[in-house]
Amino acid sequence: MKLDLSLYDKVLENRIRLQIMSVLMVNEDYDFNSLKELLDITDGNLASNLKSLEKAEYIEVIKTFIDRKPNTRYRGTEKGRKAFRDHLVALEQLINSGR
Repeated sequence: MKLDLSLYDKVLENRIRLQIMSVLMVNEDYDFNSLKELLDITDGNLASNLKSLEKAEYIEVIKTFIDRKPNTRYRGTEKGRKAFRDHLVALEQLINSGR
């Protein structure tokens, strides 16, 4: 049987981006500092991976102010949610092909 990896998403093959999307799949939105703390990564690493997800239109950025301090939140888009689900299907197929 030939393995169909058409649903495999190159954007989500990066561990950090997959973790970010996992968080955004189960939360309506998440702020930058909370993501940084949860994933235990640097500002620069998080920012570059968020930029990649934003460029792919998998997330949207919500900028607000809380007590005059900037607050940046991220939310998964429908396109991002579909890509994440499809990517998981492809990974499951890959895992199951080895059985």
